[in-house]
Amino acid sequence: MGKELTLLSWNVNGIRAVYKKGFLDWLDAAKPDILCLQETKAREDQLGFDLKSPEGYFSFFESGERPGYSGVAIYSLLEPSTVVNGMDDDFFDREGRVIMADYGDFVVFNVYFPNGKASAERLAFKMDFYNSFLELLIKMNKEGRKILICGDVNTAHTEIDLARPKENEKVSGFLPIERKWIDELILAGFKDTLRMFKTDAGLYSWWDFKTKARERNVGWRIDYWFVNDRFADSVTDAFILQDVYGSDHCPVGIKIRL
Repeated sequence: MGKELTLLSWNVNGIRAVYKKGFLDWLDAAKPDILCLQETKAREDQLGFDLKSPEGYFSFFESGERPGYSGVAIYSLLEPSTVVNGMDDDFFDREGRVIMADYGDFVVFNVYFPNGKASAERLAFKMDFYNSFLELLIKMNKEGRKILICGDVNTAHTEIDLARPKENEKVSGFLPIERKWIDELILAGFKDTLRMFKTDAGLYSWWDFKTKARERNVGWRIDYWFVNDRFADSVTDAFILQDVYGSDHCPVGIKIRL
């Protein structure tokens, strides 16, 4: 039947912050085969040995130029053949948002997509990033690779992916132009893994801290695992770990069988 692996993705909103809330105990208990983190907000040289090298895990980090901002990391029980930081684009890569691990049978992109709420300029940057990343995916898809993409996409796709769609129609994160990009990703041959298995509303991955929205489950689903059609049959489950705390996001995951 092959080996089943668990892959998790989590925007930790600061790896040093979540470390103080028991992150390594959680990692030891959960034991994902691959864990992708976003918004680490730290350079590798700012982390202690236990965070840089949890027992049994290979670890890889990418950080941007701006201190305490953005950043992604991968912890993996499997050793990838190659790890690539960034998209080979200096304009986007200065923010440290992309890391790709090649496992031979498949590749995993761990991405912290930009947030467009701050200004019109940041929304434009977000859309440019979206489009450049999609071009990269389409190129790799044409090469016949099996592709998995995870991370904080910073957009809820459909009305069931956030608690209050009508109130947020003109808010970045649920704008038509942002949602259309996810449509384009799907049309390009990629599947939203959670929706392969679950059609429920109320499945959110981010809640606003300030309004204590998590207590009322007034949230957004903005964290995803996508896979290309070539890999879809290998995905056996997709889920959201809403009972895992420590960040304003919770982990999202998939199980795959190789």
